[in-house]
Amino acid sequence: MELWTALTIGALGSLHCAGMCGPIALAVPVIGKGSSAAFFSRIIYNAGRISTYALMGAFFGSVGYGVAIWSTQQNLSIVLGALIVISVVVPYSLKRFFNFNFVISGFIGKLKKNMGLLLGKKSVHTVFLIGFLNGFLPCGLVYLGIAGAVAAGNVADGALYMAAFGFGTLPMMLLVSYLGKLIGPSFRIFVRRSLPVVVVCLGVLFIMRGLNLGIPYISPKANHAHSVSICH
Repeated sequence: MELWTALTIGALGSLHCAGMCGPIALAVPVIGKGSSAAFFSRIIYNAGRISTYALMGAFFGSVGYGVAIWSTQQNLSIVLGALIVISVVVPYSLKRFFNFNFVISGFIGKLKKNMGLLLGKKSVHTVFLIGFLNGFLPCGLVYLGIAGAVAAGNVADGALYMAAFGFGTLPMMLLVSYLGKLIGPSFRIFVRRSLPVVVVCLGVLFIMRGLNLGIPYISPKANHAHSVSICH
């Protein structure tokens, strides 16, 4: 699974970010005056988010390295793809009986509280830290990026994969920073309803990658099962 998939997941995930993180992006303090200062502040904020994703990628890439010792990357990709599909289908089926949101609501609340305390401070450090904390907010497509980092099978490729995911979110997040007030409730509802479908499709892509079907870009044939890397 090459870096283009990480960029694609990031671009798709940024649609969700527009609804979930848009208010935070709009509230990021501007360091200095003028349009150039506003742009600089938004770049620093997004650099914080991407740094978080890269650190996550490094960690989960190391996890993938440990798993790859006992299995091939192809098998790992199939397992991760199956887990991604299950993570959508099972909670969707059980949500009428159990509210899964309360499990992580405390964590989200603490993150948002800490970000709120930083929003009133205008410095490069605080703006970067706001973005850094923002990167930890739970998101279904961030989990997909993490799955790709695990499948990478090493620290460097995992970090690179998640960094590419972060760069995929950058255009939309910059757009939201300038035009966020134009994003209405109907767009957020559309994104929320579309997200499970997108996640399932990408989970299927992980499975197909592991099957080595000989389909260019989608499921290329691997010459050596143990030597395949998702990042080239």
